[in-house]
Amino acid sequence: MAMTVHVDVVSAEESIFSGLAEFVVLPGEAGELGILPGHMPLMTRIKPGAVRLKVPQQEQEELIFVAGGILEVQPGLVTVLADTAIRGKDLDEAKALDAKRRAEEAMADKSAELDYARAQAELAEAVAQLAAIQKLRRK
Repeated sequence: MAMTVHVDVVSAEESIFSGLAEFVVLPGEAGELGILPGHMPLMTRIKPGAVRLKVPQQEQEELIFVAGGILEVQPGLVTVLADTAIRGKDLDEAKALDAKRRAEEAMADKSAELDYARAQAELAEAVAQLAAIQKLRRK
């Protein structure tokens, strides 16, 4: 039997995943992080992107899109506190493409009163969702 660690992925709205995993991969602030059982304690911010979980006795990895948040790693527990979390199978490509288009238009419109940082964050989230959808398709 493979070594496992308990993983909780939660958002403000709901618990998305709670169970054992052989490993967790997610987009950390400084790059992609891989967490295996026994990983040293860690706390860091995460960027928008896909959280990949290898669940025991399951061939396909679980994929969860997160729009940023906090990762906490303890000896027997990995907790992802996400701003927003969406199960991979629930991602909507058309909605993500529309959000990307709107953010790009807002950034291009020089005459509009615009919070550039907010438009940039919305664009990054939409691009990350589209990347997560592409990962799902490849599997």
